[in-house]
Amino acid sequence: MSRSRWVLWSTLALVGLSAYFLLPSLRWYRMPADERAELEQDRDPIIKKILNLGLDLRGGTHLVLELDRSKLPPETKTIDALDRAIEIIRNRVDQFGVSEPLIARQGDRWIVVQLPGIKDSGRAKELIGKTALLEFRLVDDSGILSNVSKELLDKKMTMDQFVDQEHAGTLSPELAKIVPPGWEILPERQDSERLGGRYLVVKSTPELTGATLVDAKVTFGGGSSQLASGYPSVSIEFNAEGAKLFGLVTEANVNKQLAIVLDGQVQSAPVIRSAIPDGHAVVEGNFSAEDAKLLATVLKAGALPAPVRVIEERTVGATLGEDSIKAGVRSCLIGLALVMLFMAGYYSVSGLIADLAMLINMFCIFGALAWFHATLTLPGIAGTILSLAMAVDANVLILERVREELQLGKSVRLAIDLGYKHAWPAIIDGHVTNFISALLLFQFGTGPVKGFAVTLMSGIVISIFTAVFFTHMIYDYWLEGQDIATLHF
Repeated sequence: MSRSRWVLWSTLALVGLSAYFLLPSLRWYRMPADERAELEQDRDPIIKKILNLGLDLRGGTHLVLELDRSKLPPETKTIDALDRAIEIIRNRVDQFGVSEPLIARQGDRWIVVQLPGIKDSGRAKELIGKTALLEFRLVDDSGILSNVSKELLDKKMTMDQFVDQEHAGTLSPELAKIVPPGWEILPERQDSERLGGRYLVVKSTPELTGATLVDAKVTFGGGSSQLASGYPSVSIEFNAEGAKLFGLVTEANVNKQLAIVLDGQVQSAPVIRSAIPDGHAVVEGNFSAEDAKLLATVLKAGALPAPVRVIEERTVGATLGEDSIKAGVRSCLIGLALVMLFMAGYYSVSGLIADLAMLINMFCIFGALAWFHATLTLPGIAGTILSLAMAVDANVLILERVREELQLGKSVRLAIDLGYKHAWPAIIDGHVTNFISALLLFQFGTGPVKGFAVTLMSGIVISIFTAVFFTHMIYDYWLEGQDIATLHF
C-alpha cells in the first residue's frame, strides 16, 4: 500500500501540473481572434505559456529557400553560410513579431521556413529573402551621368536598355566605355521623388557598409528634406568602429552626396552638410510604415551571407486550419469513444479502470506539451492517438494475463499481481522500442516529423505510468480489505 500511496500522490501531482500548464491555453483559445491578434502584437506574457498551433492547424506561410552558393566567397563553406543565414532569418522573424516560427536546414543548401499566422506570403518573402546589404557610396559630381544621358539621347535609347536590372551595377559594353573604372550606375528606389532621376552614378567601392550597425529603428518626421518629413524613415546607429569611420567619411566629403544603397538600389542620397561624428544616420525613401518597419528589421538582423531564392511556397488559410482542427479533434474523440466502449464492454469494470487511465493519459500528454511550450500539429495529434493506442495495448496485455491466471485457479489478488508482473517485460520492450524510434525521428526529422516525435515520446512515458502503475493502484485500493471471489471479463 505504500507503493499505491506514492502512485496516488504522483497521479494527483501530475494531473494538477497538467491543469496548471493547460489553463493559459484554455484562456487563450477562448478569446476572440481580434483580441488574440492584439495581444500577439503587444507580445503579452501569456504567449510564452500557451500550447501553440502549427501551420497546418493555424494557417500561415510555408517557404523553402535555396542559398545561392555561387555568390559565396571562395573561403566560405556552404554549411557555415547556411547556418549563418538561418540565424539571420530567425532574428528577422523574431524581431518582426511572428510567434513560434519554424526555421530549419534541409539538405546542404535549403532552408525551410514556416510562419504560422502570416497569410501575406509576399510580405514574408520580402522579410526573409532580402539580402539587406547596406552600403554608403559617394555620388559622382563630375558629370558622368550627363555624358551617359547625352550618349543615350544621341542613340535614342533609354537607360533601362543598358543597365542589368537583376544585377545592379552591371553595365552593357556600350555604357562601360563611357563610365570610368571605379564607378557604376545604380537605380534609385522606384517610388522615390526626391532624386530627380531614376539612376545615379556611384563609386563601385563603398565607403562604409552595414556590418558595423548596432541598431535600426523606425522614426517619424526626422527627414532631412521637406518631402521626406511626412514619411517614416529608418534611424541607424553604428558601433564605435563604424561611428569613427562614418565620421571620417562625412568629414572628408562635406557638400557631396552620399548614396545610401540597399541591395544595389539607392534608397536616398542626402548631401553631407557637416561631419557626423556621433555614429547616427537616417535612411529616407518615401517609405510606408510597413516598409520602414521591414527595413529596420532586416538591417538590425544583419545581411545574409548570400542571396536566397524561394523554390517552394505554400499558404495555408485560416479556414483550412480551423477545418483541420475540427477534423483532428473529431477523429480523436470518435476513436477514443470507440476504444473506451470496447474496453468497457469486453472487460467490464477492469475496462472502465483502463478507460480512466486513458483519459488521464490524454490530459497529461497535452499538459506536457504545454509545459514544453510545444507546437501542436496534425502529426502531433496523430502521435497522441498512437500513444493512446499503446496505452490500450498495455492494458489489454495486463488484463489477458490476469484472465490466464484466474483460469489457472489463482485468487483475484494473486492473479492481478502476477498479471502485471508477467505483462511487464512485453510492455516495457514495446514502449522502449517505440521511444527509440521516436527519438530518432526527433533527432533527424524536421517540422511536423519532430512534432509527431515529441508527442509520441511524451505519450509513451505517460502511458507507462497510467497503464501500469495507476491502474495497479486502483486495484490495490479496490481490493484492500475485501475478499473478491472473481473478476468478470
